[in-house]
Amino acid sequence: MGEGLLHHVELYVSNLEKSELFWGWFLEELGYESYQKWGEGQSWKLGATYLVFVQAEHKYLDVPYHRCRAGLNHLAFHASSRERVDEMTKMLKERGINILYENQHPFAGGEDYYAVYFEDPDRIKVEFVAPSP
Repeated sequence: MGEGLLHHVELYVSNLEKSELFWGWFLEELGYESYQKWGEGQSWKLGATYLVFVQAEHKYLDVPYHRCRAGLNHLAFHASSRERVDEMTKMLKERGINILYENQHPFAGGEDYYAVYFEDPDRIKVEFVAPSP
């Protein structure tokens, strides 16, 4: 394993069932495989890196997640091409997933930055970005 590469990221979620449906589909579309599953969590793995989603305890759900507070802002994933971003955008829309910055899509990140931005069930921003031209 390469030193400095991410080993895993763990996210606490407000509704594990909704998060499993959302993230399971998306991550498996990117080539991740189901890795671990237990009563309060689920993970998916690609190569040496895995993402973990854990049900937050009820006592911690009083303040909902917001990406502008201290902590995680968003997760960004590489896409293989602009066509793959377009394909993913179509699949997201078919699933009723809200596309962020739709009036600027796919250049919301700038004229040389081709991506789709969307949100998970807890409104964590997710980005799927094509390689630079």
